Amino acid sequence: MLTLHHLEYSQSFRILWLLEELGEPYELKLYNRDPETNLAPSDYKALSPLGTAPVVTIGTLVLAESNAIIDYVLDSHPDSTLAPDPGDKDRARHLFWYHAAPGSFMPLQSIAMVLGLLETRAPWPISSLLKSVFGQVRKMFLNPRNEALLNLMEEDLGKQAFFGGDYLTGADITLVYPMYAARDKGVFDRGYPNIHAWFERIEARSAFKSARAKDDRERITFRFTN
Repeated sequence: MLTLHHLEYSQSFRILWLLEELGEPYELKLYNRDPETNLAPSDYKALSPLGTAPVVTIGTLVLAESNAIIDYVLDSHPDSTLAPDPGDKDRARHLFWYHAAPGSFMPLQSIAMVLGLLETRAPWPISSLLKSVFGQVRKMFLNPRNEALLNLMEEDLGKQAFFGGDYLTGADITLVYPMYAARDKGVFDRGYPNIHAWFERIEARSAFKSARAKDDRERITFRFTN
């Protein structure tokens, strides 16, 4: 049986939701973050090849990385609509957003987080020149790319209900982490009605509600540190 080693406030919520959508039998082992460092406990880091969430075990197999786990689990569910077949009209759309989450959206958020940490928590004074460089990085790289991505999300969700197309796919599941992280930062406060409607649709799903209950959180909140 698959065991999901679930770290609170982490990307492993994706896998919890995936398993609930599939009705896959699994064992859930919960881990809390260190209250001082906000990092994963040592027993979790010892289990994960990279010391990061998520991680699953199946017998002697230990597998990390969200999309790798999603692909591996869906391989044993060939009839699931969570992975559109080759030739499906929404196959390309699904693949784009499935890979845009770790390939584009999360790197942009990670870079922004690192810049913010350097500005506010660096153990040395940040020079005016370095602050200017950070500002240029945001102006010329981060903000335009992020805005383009958000606008494309809004456009696509205006055409079809989910990132994967007409129905929920692994694309929506892998995007749930950066989407909630962005919402917590107020990224969608400036509008984006189609994106807000997507949040409402996934939150109405019984499997999402079940995953949320097992996560034991009243509100979905994610952290980028492991």
